[in-house]
Amino acid sequence: MSESLVGYEISDNVALLRLNDPATLNACSDEMGELLIERLTQAQREARAIVLTGVGRGFSSGANLAASAVDKPAAERDAGARLEGLFNPLMTLIRGLAVPFVTAVNGAAAGAGCCIGLSGDLVVAAESAYFLQAFTRIGLIPDAGSAYLLAKAAGRVRAMEAMLLAEKIGARQAMEWGLVNRVVPDGTALDAAMALATRLAAGPTYALGLARRLAWFALEEKLVEQLALERRLQRLAGRNPDFEEGMAAFRDKRAPHFSGASTSTDDGLPSATERE
Repeated sequence: MSESLVGYEISDNVALLRLNDPATLNACSDEMGELLIERLTQAQREARAIVLTGVGRGFSSGANLAASAVDKPAAERDAGARLEGLFNPLMTLIRGLAVPFVTAVNGAAAGAGCCIGLSGDLVVAAESAYFLQAFTRIGLIPDAGSAYLLAKAAGRVRAMEAMLLAEKIGARQAMEWGLVNRVVPDGTALDAAMALATRLAAGPTYALGLARRLAWFALEEKLVEQLALERRLQRLAGRNPDFEEGMAAFRDKRAPHFSGASTSTDDGLPSATERE
């Protein structure tokens, strides 16, 4: 496993993690995701605060689509498998970190990268940074906890706008929606995040760790259920012809032509009895 995909260094009790695949705007491959989980686990043992950022022009463009299973027959296709094996454990780990977690969003944060960027206890965004729920552009549903985080932070209506329209949310708009804590000039996001993390690392980090987990619990402790639901729905979405069309359009660099057809009578949602 290439350690260069997630840089790791510690300074003043702050662990700095850098997603490092700038050629893909730090698209999260299985290798990068697994290493990020390792580094976060290591950081909460070795540091008193954590900062996560991206190398180059972007924070993260989301899941690496080169690893997609779209070429398999629909009956064998499971677009939710990577959620169960990678992104769900990653988001669950972030939720339970024992030390403060700060994200420095220095550019594009799209798809799963959007959710990772917004999962910081403190989120610092560069002025030109943007957040994008790109899933519906290729016929999939928002995942990695996207609906959960967006609806809790920005409200249901704004979450719907972000997810259904798949339009860029600029840093200033994200600030207005309550998604980020600071918007800073381009080129200074990491410095600002490190300053905040250094301040946190100098504080009562055990209490801060407990406080951050209390904040997650205050969101009704439904993330695990949300992740499980996303995993089931992503399987259904990945078997739909719109996913094939979305990926074909992505590869051909053209506008997709989605049919919106349903190929299953099972919508994957729990029944009212199951919810109770």
